[in-house]
Amino acid sequence: MFKDLFHKKKYATVPSVPAPLQERPKKDLPEGLMNKCSKCGNIAFTKELEKNFKVCPSCGHHFRLTAWERIGMTLDDGRLLEFDANLESVDPLGFPDYKSKLAKQKEKSGLTEAVVTGEGAIGGVPVVVAVMSFDFFTGSMGSVVGEKITRAIEQADKRKLPIIIFSTSGGARMQESILSLMQMAKTSAALAKFQGNGGLFISVFTDPTTGGVSASFASLGDINLAEPGALIGFAGRIVIEQTIRQKLPDNFQTAEFNLQHGQLDKVVHRKDMRSTLTRLLELHTVKGDWSDGE
Repeated sequence: MFKDLFHKKKYATVPSVPAPLQERPKKDLPEGLMNKCSKCGNIAFTKELEKNFKVCPSCGHHFRLTAWERIGMTLDDGRLLEFDANLESVDPLGFPDYKSKLAKQKEKSGLTEAVVTGEGAIGGVPVVVAVMSFDFFTGSMGSVVGEKITRAIEQADKRKLPIIIFSTSGGARMQESILSLMQMAKTSAALAKFQGNGGLFISVFTDPTTGGVSASFASLGDINLAEPGALIGFAGRIVIEQTIRQKLPDNFQTAEFNLQHGQLDKVVHRKDMRSTLTRLLELHTVKGDWSDGE
């Protein structure tokens, strides 16, 4: 009797993780489904990010765009009559591995060079555009980049159209040495002639715009705009601090800092860029100019 009262009951052992879950294979998320903001760490679905003009919905950080993404967002119906599509870089100085690097850049970016040029329309106003892309050799300016931009300026002058250049660059392309540096003078001279003939040049700085590009055509706009937070400058922050032996402000070389110090006319959110450009073009054009070709 007492033995029955104090008899221990048998309990089943329950595994900490159910067997079916232990055996279930781990599923990987499809590549490119989500993007992480480099500024705030927020994770957003790629499709939602694209609907928001590739701007972080949490902190407003502007993701970098490819040349064709920007063209699609800016031009009417995303249509562009491209100039010099087959103009490609060669290896003028026989720089080690330059040819193979060019081939890799073309495969990776889908571009033949770091800039796309052509004619389109914004808000119904015909315009020539040059759109640089950071994903081809960090937007570095070599002979072909300078040549394509110069030709675009000359086409704008010939057709009596405004030109808009969207800049993003890590600077001059070292593999082409002096030939790369010459593009600063060439593009600037072409702009001087164009502006002397009354042409309108709107320069748009995007992240980042540095080196020889920022020191030449990008800074010569009749109107200079920039996207929020864009890095704009010539030399790097560390180099400048070591040279002047002073600590620079935290927001140094940002679009907002440049606006505050008179280097820009306006900082424009990406969602407002197309409408802002439309208003500027309408203000600076006279009806009949384009059809008459005068």
